Amino acid sequence: MEEARATALSAVEAREIDAALAHAERPAAAYLDALKILQQHRRWVSDEALAALAAHLGVAPERLESLATFYNLIFRRPVGRHVILLCDSVTCWMLGEEKLRDHLRAQLGIGFGETTADGRFTLLPVPCLGACDHAPAAWIDGDLHTDLTETKLERILEAYA
Repeated sequence: MEEARATALSAVEAREIDAALAHAERPAAAYLDALKILQQHRRWVSDEALAALAAHLGVAPERLESLATFYNLIFRRPVGRHVILLCDSVTCWMLGEEKLRDHLRAQLGIGFGETTADGRFTLLPVPCLGACDHAPAAWIDGDLHTDLTETKLERILEAYA
């Protein structure tokens, strides 16, 4: 019984999802927003949470699963408190992404797709952040960081305690 409650939508989640639905031209237009709302509250979208959301929306879980797996910013596995998306586009690569990646791996003790032992950071690659004119770039918890160097990146990470 306790497990069922933990996976059901909270009243706050349901209210926010219903508000997103009310603003959508048609319900399906709000499905991605609903997934984002769920993730905002839980940090990731488990199979059980996806099923609860599908039941709330009155759709098959597979419909939401196809959205959740298409968009790389919906996390289907647990992530750390802070998610670092390191751009590995050609431009970022040419301007030092590999050096930053290696530095992050050494500093955090993790590789791509992994989370630090303390649950603080998850490191993920992203194909493009649209900041080629200020590469290399990373996106941390919705904040875009550009013109990165190893030193600048270290200072930035200190802010995400």
